[in-house]
Formats: sequence, structure tokens, C-alpha cells
Amino acid sequence: MDTSLRHTLHKRGMRMTPQRQLVLDAVRELQHATPERICGHVQRVAPAVNITTVYRTLDLLEGLDLVRHTHLGHGAPSYSTRAHEHVHLVCHHCGDVTEVPPEELTDLIERMQERFGFVLDPSHLALSGRCRACAEPAGAAVEASGS
Repeated sequence: MDTSLRHTLHKRGMRMTPQRQLVLDAVRELQHATPERICGHVQRVAPAVNITTVYRTLDLLEGLDLVRHTHLGHGAPSYSTRAHEHVHLVCHHCGDVTEVPPEELTDLIERMQERFGFVLDPSHLALSGRCRACAEPAGAAVEASGS
């Protein structure tokens, strides 16, 4: 049982439930998962847990700063633990997701703060584009045509 979750809930006047622990454990185990996938994982142990419980629990855990969500494209968000921090590079052609350290965006982070006073959270970010495999054929076709 997660004593930090129990302590955090108790401080806020909430109680620890097996469902809350199961959802947090699923997020930790799956690392990047939609609520539907988390629900399926939890239901292997507790078949009575429904998707509404999973969504409510994810909202609670995010409010407690234990999990976070990222939109990796169209559809449901993907949840991970707070400690699982990186930038997601999402290929909008093949759907591949590459993880890179937030430090890769240091120059951009500094520019956003200097120019706009905006503090970017790179660990909660997905960038969309084309992966190397999908971009290379497009570039090769342009070179072959002589353009």
C-alpha cells in the first residue's frame, strides 16, 4: 500500500480505497496509458471497477500532483506518474511516440520566458511532426524529382 498516497488523502480528509491504489499502481506499471487501458488493467484484479471510477480517480490523483496527463494526438489523454518526465515527439503520420529529455528544449524554454514571461513545462508536452522514418521517404522523393 502506498503510504504517501494514504497520508496525502488523510491530510485532505479523504480515505484510501483499494480502487485508488489500483489505479495509481496501474499508471505506474503502464507508464503511458489512456483511462480505458488503465481501467482494463485494474479490472484484471477488480472486475467491478468501472471507467467512471477510473476517470474520477485519475482526476483526484492529478489534483494531488501524483499523476499527469498528456495529449499524444487525437483521442483520450495518456496518463503517467509525476516522476515520469520527458517530452513526447508524436509522428502524426505513423503514430510513433519518441521520448526525449526535457533538457532538449532548454533554448526554447529560456526564449519563452525571456520574450513572453511564460514558464513552459516541457515534461507535460507533446510535439507533433514526422518521425525520421516517415520524413525520409518524403525528402528522398523530393530529391529524386530534382526539385
